[in-house]
Amino acid sequence: MTASDTRTFPADFVWGSATASYQIEGGVGEGGRGRSIWDTFSHTPGKTLNGDTGDVADDHFHRWRQDVRHIADLGLDAYRFSIAWPRVQPGGSGEFNPEGIGFYSDLLDALLAVGVKPVVTLYHWDLPQELQDAGGWTNRATAEAFARYARRMAEEFGDRVEVWTTLNEPWCTALLGYGSGVHAPGISDPVAALRAIHHLNLAHGLAVREIRDVLGASAKVSITLNLHVVRPDDPSSQADLEAKRKADEIANESFLGPLLEGAYPAGLLERTASLTDWSFVRDGDLEAIHRPLTVLGVNYYSTARVRAWSGQGQRQQADGHKDSAGNPWIGAEDVEFLPQPGPHTAMGWNIEPAGLTDLLLQLHDRYPDLALMVTENGAAFDDEVTVTDGVARVHDPRRVQYLHDHVEALGLARDKGADVRGYFAWSLLDNFEWAYGYDRRFGIIHVDYDTQERLWKDSAHWYHRL
Repeated sequence: MTASDTRTFPADFVWGSATASYQIEGGVGEGGRGRSIWDTFSHTPGKTLNGDTGDVADDHFHRWRQDVRHIADLGLDAYRFSIAWPRVQPGGSGEFNPEGIGFYSDLLDALLAVGVKPVVTLYHWDLPQELQDAGGWTNRATAEAFARYARRMAEEFGDRVEVWTTLNEPWCTALLGYGSGVHAPGISDPVAALRAIHHLNLAHGLAVREIRDVLGASAKVSITLNLHVVRPDDPSSQADLEAKRKADEIANESFLGPLLEGAYPAGLLERTASLTDWSFVRDGDLEAIHRPLTVLGVNYYSTARVRAWSGQGQRQQADGHKDSAGNPWIGAEDVEFLPQPGPHTAMGWNIEPAGLTDLLLQLHDRYPDLALMVTENGAAFDDEVTVTDGVARVHDPRRVQYLHDHVEALGLARDKGADVRGYFAWSLLDNFEWAYGYDRRFGIIHVDYDTQERLWKDSAHWYHRL
């Protein structure tokens, strides 16, 4: 290892790790929690690998004190976690659940007691099932319900939360949940996916308004996007450059445009005009969505390579997401996603730290006054527990190298002027990896799902030293 072994970061640079409620909590039928779309999806035969569910996951609902000790022992400055909406408001509307609110209140107090700043995500994909029954994110009322939920959370926890993140990766919610159908709620309908994009954007804007109404204009608010680094197969080909533009518009611009510039990309509107007239975008919506952010959260794992599809033969879609009959690339149906050269993680995602540098610099050049934070970055590998002289260890040198190289990539972006203020390793714990169940392990802490024993991997020891 090289540069970042001696690289220095400013004292106020934030080092953290991240988790998500449905992936770690378990306790799905306890504490007054309602049912979420991921409860329904994971219990539907054939939707997840091996039929795995988040019913128990890492049992964080009962073991959160132990997990806070690990967070403190790692020396983290901050911990990013999500609130399960159905745990605090079981139906997504109506009565709130004091026991669920109490769970997160205790967690916040424990984090603050050990000097760890809480970064709270309000929505990491576990929509209350009752809202889905009424249309979910295709229904404007869900955005309005989200704003009411956000306001109540600000009232309950506001003075204890360092940064409020409204949504995590709304692209996945909309395009994988309603487009390809590989995520909950498992719908494959391009019009539903486009409606979901807008209502998620609107939910963000309405939530920011409510949070700041409760906590004041200085409240720190954010959204986390999984912005795709899309590269043309042949940079000299106009057709491939056009393919990149189409992929960028549905992957990135459908969120960056309204959130940060107050408009949807014209090309996307034109290419989807045969599907919808976008009349679900009402007067005043874009103004409501386009609100100042304190920081933009950036999740980064890999890159994509595209070219124009000739229309002949099988269209390649090596986009890193599970195969399905549905298509998340609405308006880019004539774009091919090509297999990437290795090395790859256990997810089949290519490892390219330079993509993170490029992404951060592109964002900085476009929005020079906007602070950035890498809110997820990590890798799944096939980890094994070994025992030597009675001591159990998980040697994960590839993850150590991955984290090292991406921290270095972040550092290079900072060297060139990008205002990047923090890095959160994904994930604190091995956990329920959505449709891949428990087969993919991203954690820096190993979890034995039979005993729930936590064990620091070599990557956790490395991150502690970092």
